[in-house]
Amino acid sequence: MSKHSRLREDIATARHRDPAARSGLEVWLTYSGLHAIWGYRLAHRLWMWRWHLLARVVSQFTRFLTGVEIHPGATIGRRFFIDHGMGVVIGETAEIGDDVMMYHGVTLGGVTSLPGKRHPTLGDHVVVGAGSSILGPVVIGANSVVGAHSVVLTDAPEGSLITGAPARVRARTPHTPDFYI
Repeated sequence: MSKHSRLREDIATARHRDPAARSGLEVWLTYSGLHAIWGYRLAHRLWMWRWHLLARVVSQFTRFLTGVEIHPGATIGRRFFIDHGMGVVIGETAEIGDDVMMYHGVTLGGVTSLPGKRHPTLGDHVVVGAGSSILGPVVIGANSVVGAHSVVLTDAPEGSLITGAPARVRARTPHTPDFYI
């Protein structure tokens, strides 16, 4: 996919996910979550080229500008959208699937300093509510919703509703809001 096509897809995703978005120009100029993703892509490319220091510098500069910290080693799928952005932290070994939506104040963090997989994996079509913390190498299955301010420490199967601190995992029902999934 060309850079131009990817940018258009990002803007279209933001307009689809956020009913307050009035135009593509507005999204392009003012959406800090989108700017953070664009900064991450540059930093991730540098990380993959093994230019780790420069990648971290780009990542920290993006954090300074947007309030969103995404480690350049993280793996992020297509059409990822961060709504409002501020305070989001995504760790080095985090993996995020396609069509994931995340609100402000979310942490995808580790619980150990040992090498290896330390951060969460989110499947496709996952929504993570504001202020949630998903900690450790847990796996959140596709089509799941993590409620606001939940603290997730265990795996959740596909189609889960995950709420509370510590979080409880339940199956989503037909009446569970889909938050634009």
